Amino acid sequence: MSDSTMNCPSGFRLYQSGGVRACGRATSSVGSCTSVQFPSNGISYFQVCGRVTGYQYTSPDAVLDQHGSNHNNLNGDYVDGVSITHGSPRQHVWTLMAGNYEQNDNTDYNCPCANDSTQQVQSFVGDHYFCESGIATGGWQYQLYTSDPLWDGQSCGSAESPCCNVPGIPWFHRDYGNTTTTDYIELRVCGDEGTSNEDVPVSYYEIYVQ
Repeated sequence: MSDSTMNCPSGFRLYQSGGVRACGRATSSVGSCTSVQFPSNGISYFQVCGRVTGYQYTSPDAVLDQHGSNHNNLNGDYVDGVSITHGSPRQHVWTLMAGNYEQNDNTDYNCPCANDSTQQVQSFVGDHYFCESGIATGGWQYQLYTSDPLWDGQSCGSAESPCCNVPGIPWFHRDYGNTTTTDYIELRVCGDEGTSNEDVPVSYYEIYVQ
């Protein structure tokens, strides 16, 4: 989204700050997801790989289970971040979460992969996720944090360092073995609170199937 002539997919809301252009959830006072689907055009595939760049807006808290009723619902706003699935009913491919802080300011709100975090990922997510924060430490503000892009494996604080030391990052990869499909791929930007309090807009993505 660095090209000023490009628009967000239908339904997404454009953020612009410090030269960054990113697409987040439609304005909402409650938890929600905004979705875009990519058809396979009949291609049969058994592997999915890709990468996503996002940014932290205000105070997302990864998969904290204190808000809403969809924490264990793949079809709902189970994450503050990006959910990538295939088909209907949805089947999980990868989740890209945004935690509140890189340091241990409040371990309840940090990424589940961070040192001393109290968060646990859902069973349908398992190890198939990345999580980073865009704030080093201190109180959050109502702003888009553009200095530290998410899910690039860079600029992790000491508490968050395990989240950057994961295989493949920034690339995710799923191999389904002998199981092939022609399902569409769906990318959803989600949050379990209103958009004035948290959002994780996306500026770039690549998704490939084979």
